[in-house]
Amino acid sequence: MDATFFFDPICPWTWRTSRWLVSVAEARDLRIEWRAFSLGILNDGKVPPEYAEAMTASTRALRLVEALRAGGRHDDVGRFYAELGARTHDAGNPPSGKLVAAAVEAAGLDDAAAALDDARWDAEVHASHSLAYASAGPDIGSPVLMVAGADRGLHGPILTEVPGAEDALVLWDSILPLMRMPAFHELKRARH
Repeated sequence: MDATFFFDPICPWTWRTSRWLVSVAEARDLRIEWRAFSLGILNDGKVPPEYAEAMTASTRALRLVEALRAGGRHDDVGRFYAELGARTHDAGNPPSGKLVAAAVEAAGLDDAAAALDDARWDAEVHASHSLAYASAGPDIGSPVLMVAGADRGLHGPILTEVPGAEDALVLWDSILPLMRMPAFHELKRARH
């Protein structure tokens, strides 16, 4: 794979970054491996009550992500995430089990839907999360981007909006050499 994108589907910042990466992948003929990153694991399972349903939806979705990945079905993961993000982030709806099920159906993944409720996939979600965290951490969140030829991953980029086609490629072309440079550590500015 050219890029590995670790994500939690409930994070709106991650959603914007994923749409940027998809546009870059289409323009540059890149292959994306989609992997699980769990904000629930990151926060040691401490979830405020108002986020409980969203975190349950995330847990179920990430099980499917890792089940599909294990089967080499990276494009299916990308299609599922696109359907889920359209129903949640783009539509302004909080993540829910109902929306996860609708995304599975819309992505044509009924054959893999059993993974949503199969706790045996939790170990794979933990392993994926640990890989991302070890690559870019500590003190990181979702998303984490890893690219071929780089020793470490990167938390982000965090985007306030999805850039247009030209800016998307400028961002990619700027980040890629930095990620591959062993001396590079961090760029950051406060969000408005």
